[in-house]
Amino acid sequence: MESTAAVEALEAIGASAAALAAELRRTADPGPAGVDPLPDQSDPLQERAEAFLAGLAEVSGMEARVAAVKVHLAAGFAAAEEAMAPPDASVQEQSVLQMSVTAEVAGALTASEGSAARFLEESARLSTDLPLTLAALGSGTISWQHGRIMCDETDGLDPAAVSAFEAHFLDPDAPGAAGGCPAGELTPSRFRAKARYWRERHHPLSIETRHRKSAKDRRLEYVPDRDGMAWLSAYLPADQAAGIWDRTTAAARAMQGPTESRTLTQLRVDAAATWLLTADSGVDSGAEGPAAGSVPADEVSAGGVRSPTAQVLVTVPVFSLLGLTEEPATLDGYGPIPPSMARRLVADGGTSFLRVLTDPRDGAPLEIGRTSYRLTKPMRQCCGCATRAARSRAATTTPWTTTPITSWPGPTAAAAPASAILASPARNTTG
Repeated sequence: MESTAAVEALEAIGASAAALAAELRRTADPGPAGVDPLPDQSDPLQERAEAFLAGLAEVSGMEARVAAVKVHLAAGFAAAEEAMAPPDASVQEQSVLQMSVTAEVAGALTASEGSAARFLEESARLSTDLPLTLAALGSGTISWQHGRIMCDETDGLDPAAVSAFEAHFLDPDAPGAAGGCPAGELTPSRFRAKARYWRERHHPLSIETRHRKSAKDRRLEYVPDRDGMAWLSAYLPADQAAGIWDRTTAAARAMQGPTESRTLTQLRVDAAATWLLTADSGVDSGAEGPAAGSVPADEVSAGGVRSPTAQVLVTVPVFSLLGLTEEPATLDGYGPIPPSMARRLVADGGTSFLRVLTDPRDGAPLEIGRTSYRLTKPMRQCCGCATRAARSRAATTTPWTTTPITSWPGPTAAAAPASAILASPARNTTG
């Protein structure tokens, strides 16, 4: 953000604040006795409520503009300090300078040095790599949370992909611009889901490559907290995390009853702690991996941990299931996962699947089959081997109705060719 843009943002903040103050004063001041302060309104209280709600929206935009100004000031301070450093400074001197800049910003913001370091990094990215995002932040059309999501989801993308990412979500006139609700009007969690989906489909590296690299960083972390409590968190593959969450939730619900005073949240963590601390919990060194030969060596779960025997729903493109493409599958409640993970879930014990047709443009479901198909052992084996033998005919086990397919509102299969997707609400997962 140039200094001129920062000045304009500050002027806009001042004008908005003045207008908001005048409006609040108008609705709050009763005026002289016997004079109706709001003669054009039949309901003064409704007018006041609407003014307060409009004020909240205005303050939200002001906060976004203030965040843009803070980004400009932080990036400018870091650039000025770097310019004053000797051109022949050693690596150690540069590191000391960076620590000094971080400490100064932390003091100015009354924040921890870790938070200040992240803010400086985000400010640098917004100032140099994400001009549309910073402009949208300065105009108040997106929030600071949206700006941070843009930084997170463009991390690791090449410059061309970053530009395409920004244009897709923030430039309505760009080719292939995102339809529907503008990015700034989506909740941050919803926007992150859409941004992550786009990122997975356009990242220069396949999701398989990135997953294998990230799986090497799996870890368990312990952080002491106050009042005799502590945090225990795990960074692990998504299918294992989803399975653990489902099993602990199911166990917690089973323990609920009229005499049980603990909440579902408390029961869930109590069940997990019992499993981990009980001597006969069945936890071992992980030597018991998937059945030999059922899954290719490069598709074995991280650490040889079995796929979860829990209620996990995954949607996987049929050609990814057969190993013909590397299009990501979708884990319900999480998002895109590597196709190898979906194939492993099938080979490790998926029991049934449903056939779904989706629009290849946006993944929207077009048709869903009303028949549940049982996964046979040969089908699991062929999913593990990723061969075309998986096209063999499945045995129909549960016909829902005599009508084979129910159509959803939207484009027909004739209007836009759809890709076949397999989904399973059954024990484990199928694709």
